[in-house]
Amino acid sequence: MSAAGQGVVVTGMGATTPLGGDVTTTWDGLLAGASGTRPIEDDWPARFELPVDYASQLAVEPSEILKRVELRRLDRSEQVAIVAARQAWEHADLGDYPATEGGTSKVDGLRLAVVVGTGIGGALTLLGQDDLLEQQGLRKVAVLTIPMLMPNGPAAHVGLELGAAAGVHAPVSACASGAEAIAWGWRMLAANEVDVVVAGGAEACIAPITLAGFCQARTMATGWEDPRQASRPFDTKRNGFVLGEGAGIVVLEREEFATARGATIHGRIAGIGTSADAYHITAPDPEGNGQSRAIAAALRTAGLEPSDVGHVNCHATSTNVGDVAETVAVRKAIGDHPVLTAPKGSLGHLLGAAGAVEAIATILAVREGLVPPTANLTELDGDVELDVVQGEARKVSLDAAVNDSFGFGGHNVALAVTPA
Repeated sequence: MSAAGQGVVVTGMGATTPLGGDVTTTWDGLLAGASGTRPIEDDWPARFELPVDYASQLAVEPSEILKRVELRRLDRSEQVAIVAARQAWEHADLGDYPATEGGTSKVDGLRLAVVVGTGIGGALTLLGQDDLLEQQGLRKVAVLTIPMLMPNGPAAHVGLELGAAAGVHAPVSACASGAEAIAWGWRMLAANEVDVVVAGGAEACIAPITLAGFCQARTMATGWEDPRQASRPFDTKRNGFVLGEGAGIVVLEREEFATARGATIHGRIAGIGTSADAYHITAPDPEGNGQSRAIAAALRTAGLEPSDVGHVNCHATSTNVGDVAETVAVRKAIGDHPVLTAPKGSLGHLLGAAGAVEAIATILAVREGLVPPTANLTELDGDVELDVVQGEARKVSLDAAVNDSFGFGGHNVALAVTPA
């Protein structure tokens, strides 16, 4: 394994998802094969004659956690980022914040960076404020409209709260954004630019236009009377994904720094790989070429052999083309031996947050020796030809695992995870 890969460790994790308001409840839901999908209570699905009236909505509302003034000043995507980031910081036991030179935090703000990606960003604010402008005029438009709608808003607010003076970055790589944020953080730590990076993804845009757009693109799971059964990666009856919302944040540190301060290490981001399909704006390369290159790069930077990898946490959104293309990529880059799972059966598709939340699941699978089942997988697609966990969680002993993410535009990100 490379020295760089050995040096990037995970010391904190935070999440808010359709399965739970923190990492523990989310992980328990994944292990149980639970579903976070439920009907949308608002009347707009019927009003716009949408073919879906369900989504994977947050299990715990930000209003139950944040102060009223924070709720007013933050877009929902920023709210979930703050919730998850606070959890991750506390889990890492980094002390008080904001981190300032000579302050009481365990990291100097000049050696602290934030990287939080998103696929859509503050579109709820954009839509809502545009309605106010058209209906009630300029004076009703919120003063903070621009900071609330900008895609770098989640990263910026987390960076401001924590006092991250070494850099704040916001990858926008569609559904690979959260994983790319972790890869970006890995590079900063491997280059010794910083000591700590708070990295992940946030997304919260369940709205008429997003559901309508995905429905028109023929990517949504439609026609399901029981919403809990709609998201079914790798299953023969799958017909699209379920839109979700949430955030996942990890604290990454240089191992030397984490060890010196006595931090608990939960796992390692041993290597990272990124690529682009250069194939199509929405469809993945059916031959899995771009994804396989990203996985191979992650193994190479980690100093791992394909035979070392015992588990792949798949992006698998429950679309007909995407699920099979991903398994083609896994076979090319790793082989037929890894045990697979697809968290979106339980979580739905969290878009820009998906890769980060699923990276946390991969870290926990390696740490706990448990691979969660793929919810709603009752009949495996014959073209998959790989071992996908279904029914109940499987006990495993893992030397290494890969978290695989990809998104519209042909973005591919793979993260190689090894034990502490």
